[in-house]
Amino acid sequence: MSIYAIGDLHLSFDERVDKPMDIFGPLWANHTERLKENWINTVRETDTVIIAGDISWGLTKDEAYADFEWIHQLPGRKVIIKGNHDLWWTGITKLNQLYDDVYFLQNHFYAADGYAICGSRGWICPGNDGFTPQDEKIYKRELLRVEASLKAAKQAGYERIIGVLHYPPTNEKFQNSGFTELFTEYGAETVVYGHLHGPEVFKNGLQAVFNGTRYMLVSLDYLRACPKLIAEV
Repeated sequence: MSIYAIGDLHLSFDERVDKPMDIFGPLWANHTERLKENWINTVRETDTVIIAGDISWGLTKDEAYADFEWIHQLPGRKVIIKGNHDLWWTGITKLNQLYDDVYFLQNHFYAADGYAICGSRGWICPGNDGFTPQDEKIYKRELLRVEASLKAAKQAGYERIIGVLHYPPTNEKFQNSGFTELFTEYGAETVVYGHLHGPEVFKNGLQAVFNGTRYMLVSLDYLRACPKLIAEV
């Protein structure tokens, strides 16, 4: 059994949603076909895949449903967090009644093969250009959500933790943040995140062991549309 991760699927299978991704360059050409092929060739039914946000361009759950179905048909268990473009994300209880193999993660954790998968959307961190008082409010709220997830895992007895955010865990200077402090405090082994796109932007994401935790960028275009192995059990 293995745990994989990938983020930023940016699906738009509903005919009402017109969001072609190939306009963003060759790394997005035929991205759904490439992802499906790579996923099927990599992931087994007993594996778990963390999807680090930006799942669907749909504005409502109705518009996003075709994208949920496409994910559901892929092998393995899927753990999904909210991204900044997931405007359909409402009613977590109802979302988690849709499928047995898809879990929408919010304010809790997901148990997978001895690991607890914990996290939330995250937000831009202090120290980034243009960080505003409104950003500060959202940032602090997301810290509370991440801590609630980590605390729930610890209270349930889990020691091995994989963290997941949509946004990068630090600013572009790779300075310590509230997110990295929490992942260090709770002993996360690995943290995955997405959101960053394009070769000139990938370098703005922390990809190193930082205060004892390994941080990994898993945006779809960075991974060339192939889920990344995070842990083997």
